[in-house]
Amino acid sequence: MLIKVENFLNKAQVSECKQILESADWIDGAITAGHHAKLAKHNLQLPEDSQTAIQLGDFILSVLAQNQQILAAGLPNKIYPPMFNCYQGGGEFDYHVDNSIRRVAGAAVKIRTDVSMTLFLSEPDEYEGGELIIQDTYGEQKIKFAAGDMVLYPGTSLHKVTPVTKGRRLASFFWLQSLVRSDEQRRILYDLDQSVQALTAENPKHPELVRLSGVYHNLLRQWSET
Repeated sequence: MLIKVENFLNKAQVSECKQILESADWIDGAITAGHHAKLAKHNLQLPEDSQTAIQLGDFILSVLAQNQQILAAGLPNKIYPPMFNCYQGGGEFDYHVDNSIRRVAGAAVKIRTDVSMTLFLSEPDEYEGGELIIQDTYGEQKIKFAAGDMVLYPGTSLHKVTPVTKGRRLASFFWLQSLVRSDEQRRILYDLDQSVQALTAENPKHPELVRLSGVYHNLLRQWSET
């Protein structure tokens, strides 16, 4: 399931994040890549333990905690602290699948990467190339959203970032371990949740709302892992 979250950050928030990132100390992104990904990864990243990464990451997580679309689509159990990357001068990340388990730096915490997330911090016209390409059952999905928009997609997906041939592409990326491991089951729950929300907005006293809400929670109870 691929979900677009529009205006996760507003333009003022994006501008503030970019100002902080412009003066950040970047390192070679290959340092955090797995064995095979090192050969495909050519970008810059913020060190995970840098104060800039921690400050911006905490801010993003505070916004995420209030975003009902992400909570409904991802059903977060654990969230990996947001990381930040920069693509420029031909930088790219060829096809790869994200590591299935990630250990949080400086903590005895492991997170299964059920859902991958990318938050765009540069406008599409600020760089050339840099599309996030995700392969799914419908073929290749090319993603290049406005600054402040986010995309959620299964961590099992084969994906890449095409070379940035001009300008600079800034983004945050991170993962969540969902209460529901199966992407198919998460899709069913998300579709059901959206239907319940739409029906509630149309007629909050509809007699079937209680039944539908019960179906949702009973499925979540059956499928969830805590």
